[in-house]
Amino acid sequence: MPQTSPHPRARPSGLGPPPVVTAPPRSVESAELVVYYGLVAENLQAEGKLRTDDGADIPVDAATLAQNFERIAFYEEHTRGRPGGPSPLSRWAGPVRIGTEFGPSVQARAREHDQREVETFTRRLAGLTGHSITNVSRNANLIVFFASLDDADFLQSRLTRLVPGITDAERAVFRDLPRSYYCLVLAMSAATDPYVYDRAVVLVRAEHPRLVRSACIHEEIAQGLGLPNDSPQARPSIFNDDDEFALLTHHDEMLLQMLYDDRLQPGMTADDARHIVRRMADELVGPRG
Repeated sequence: MPQTSPHPRARPSGLGPPPVVTAPPRSVESAELVVYYGLVAENLQAEGKLRTDDGADIPVDAATLAQNFERIAFYEEHTRGRPGGPSPLSRWAGPVRIGTEFGPSVQARAREHDQREVETFTRRLAGLTGHSITNVSRNANLIVFFASLDDADFLQSRLTRLVPGITDAERAVFRDLPRSYYCLVLAMSAATDPYVYDRAVVLVRAEHPRLVRSACIHEEIAQGLGLPNDSPQARPSIFNDDDEFALLTHHDEMLLQMLYDDRLQPGMTADDARHIVRRMADELVGPRG
């Protein structure tokens, strides 16, 4: 699923959620996006894409799993507006507290569904990683925004408050997101360690149909935990721009288990970690797959 994952930034201070608002009528421009994204999803599904199963029919051997982990965890798609490249391992050290915020345009029924989906996925991630990942209503440090084109002012205001050091160019990424970009994550690092995340912001376009919103929840939160890259070789996986899978697969679950294994540490390079990654892959699927 198209997205961007900028390089970690210094930690801002935390803030509570904004007050609940009543949804106003949708603009013509936003309504056009609803139609466009609905057609995109229909076409992808007609092609057999946006699969919602876990890809169990596609075997993954240890060598492939290790290679995919290296490509996805030790590379970044974008770095401060420039093409991405190799990057040391980054992940969370402290608890991840996931909260949701909704733009004024998001209807109550959609809010309820999206909130439940984030909560369910959060529990799944906690079980997979063994890391402290919880749902919160206050003092979140990973915030998932559901916002439409009509919520641009709301989103810019919240970003300014949540990320005091955010640049004009970085805010513009959220404001001027091309329609080919379905969702977005910005992960930020602690002031004391550039490879330890302690805050992240996810944007999911509210114009998407339900399945695509679900896909964005899965991919962007998982990327915000420390899997920032996509790879055309990764299969079955949501970390692949081919849109074959909409939801986290059994392959992706293993990537998350590896990411939060205590044998890896933030700041490790791919060369540092390669022998550990290979050992973990052997343990998960067996040395012969």
